[in-house]
Amino acid sequence: MNKKKFHSIHGGGETMRESTLRQLEEMQVNEKTDSEIYRILARRAGGENGAVLRRMAEEEAAHCAVWGRYTSKPSRPNRLKVWLYVALGWVFGLTFVIHLLEFGEDKAGKRYSQLLEDVPEARYIMEEEQKHEEALAAMVDEERLKYIGSMVLGLNDALVELTGALAGFTLALGNNTTVGLAGFITGVSATLSMAASEYLSKKADPSEKHPLKAAVYTGIAYLITVAVLLLPYTLFSSPFLALGLCLFNAACIIAAFTFFVSVVRRETFRPQFMEMICISFGVAAVSFLIGWAAKTWMGIEM
Repeated sequence: MNKKKFHSIHGGGETMRESTLRQLEEMQVNEKTDSEIYRILARRAGGENGAVLRRMAEEEAAHCAVWGRYTSKPSRPNRLKVWLYVALGWVFGLTFVIHLLEFGEDKAGKRYSQLLEDVPEARYIMEEEQKHEEALAAMVDEERLKYIGSMVLGLNDALVELTGALAGFTLALGNNTTVGLAGFITGVSATLSMAASEYLSKKADPSEKHPLKAAVYTGIAYLITVAVLLLPYTLFSSPFLALGLCLFNAACIIAAFTFFVSVVRRETFRPQFMEMICISFGVAAVSFLIGWAAKTWMGIEM
């Protein structure tokens, strides 16, 4: 078996276990990758948070150098992961990415605890990783998080109301152009109604300082959901294919938003996802049956 010799404290004839070496190689890549992510996020965050992230980037690079002395391999980041995290930061916000990184730091700390016997440096690196997790947790402060409730309201209402309406329209009307037009009118009207309702609701709350922002977040979440759900009706001629893709889009929206909320609120993903899926698809099924009943009763031919 090919084994690597220790490059630091353990000299002489002592050799490193292959499993430990592979783990160090993986951690070397992870440390270099995290260092790159922290460095990019630091430029975006600025101020005190930026300074903290820059310091963390330097420490992660130092950790990478330690593992490099054992592996004797060059340090290369996982470019795909770096790109993915930066893209997620633009889409979901800095806080979302920070929570993901915090989860990663927690996992890293647990991995280091397994190396204490073989790698002496793992102890102080584990302590620094724990400090990183605490520093990341202290950073969480972003405007969009203050309006998650408004975004959830707009998204949930759009999913429940529009998937149900489109399911009913699809069977009752049977023409994609007509269904799309009816869905667009319903969606835009409901967007304005929900935004206005959220504004009045927040304005009546003495603790709410920005009711207009809450209304805007509600309206944006609703309108984006409307656009995504209506898209299949503009691309395909088959009403049932369009409805199937509409429901698929609804499931994707639910999955993406539930994942976002579960990360920033540290909640379990699966129960929330299943609850929203059951509600939205249940309403769609009931509306589909209502559309079928209306079509049969009125004698509409498709």
